[in-house]
Amino acid sequence: MNPIVKVLLFMFSCVLTNNYIFSRFLGCCPFLGVSNKVETAFGMGIAVTFVMALASLFTYFVYYYVLIPLNLAYLNTIAFILVIASLVQVVEMFLKKSAPSLYSALGIYLPLITTNCAVLGVTILNISEGYNLLYSVLNGTFGALGFLVAIVLMAGVRERLESAKIAPPLKGFPISLVIAGLMSIAFLGFSNMFAGVM
Repeated sequence: MNPIVKVLLFMFSCVLTNNYIFSRFLGCCPFLGVSNKVETAFGMGIAVTFVMALASLFTYFVYYYVLIPLNLAYLNTIAFILVIASLVQVVEMFLKKSAPSLYSALGIYLPLITTNCAVLGVTILNISEGYNLLYSVLNGTFGALGFLVAIVLMAGVRERLESAKIAPPLKGFPISLVIAGLMSIAFLGFSNMFAGVM
């Protein structure tokens, strides 16, 4: 297969079939907690994309050029969390200065990016799958874009549901879980498109 085509298929598979929310079930806490409004969901998705992309880049270098030479590979989880926490601090300071309304809307979920299992999951997945630097960064960036697509779509549906007639037992969180399940099935429909890419 042509290397460029393989990279493109890899990128699309990260967004659609290997979506961290719908196929790996990582990052569900902010997905369900911040997806009430499209604007807030988009802000959270951009923040997670920035952190995941840079975390994939930095943790690659930390793992292969610091931990492996020092025979400290078993400390990868702790080292990766420190890198992610530092990146989240940068994002938090930036949003506090440049977009205070978004900063307050994200609330507790912004610092929780540090413990977002999707962000930590992508860094560990990059190592366990043996991805090189290019594929690690692509996996982080496009995996995060998949998270962005998922959370914005969910927010759009939830906004429309505010004016819909829903049975009282399903209102709120239960209908959100039903929608998440249906969206997961819809994303699963892309699985044969990228068979054998990842």
